[in-house]
Amino acid sequence: MSVEMRVDPGAITRLLRLRNGRAGRKLAERTQRVARIAEREAPGSMGDYITWKVIDGPKGLEGVIVCDHPAVRYVLNGTRPHIIRPRRRKALRFEVGGRVVFAKLVHHPGTKPNNFLKRALREGR
Repeated sequence: MSVEMRVDPGAITRLLRLRNGRAGRKLAERTQRVARIAEREAPGSMGDYITWKVIDGPKGLEGVIVCDHPAVRYVLNGTRPHIIRPRRRKALRFEVGGRVVFAKLVHHPGTKPNNFLKRALREGR
């Protein structure tokens, strides 16, 4: 069994011209600007998990911003009210009004969605 691959020199030239040319540079600048806004808007340390890149997608060059923080989905979409239980200990430990509190479970009220990525995109236009 053999595999044959043909490289279209014209397609490679067009790709290099786009990626390294004015359009590619402008797309990279805009993508980076939106990523920096997203880093600033992200809650807590979530901004440290934001990266960006320019890829050759199915419709041409695309600017891509990625946040790979483990809780990003919960921040973007919000959460319903839920119960939090300890995993490794017998009780949860946290502070309320400067006092340390222990509890076997907590009824969390849920959180509102915080779509900081969408806000960054709007602001970066």
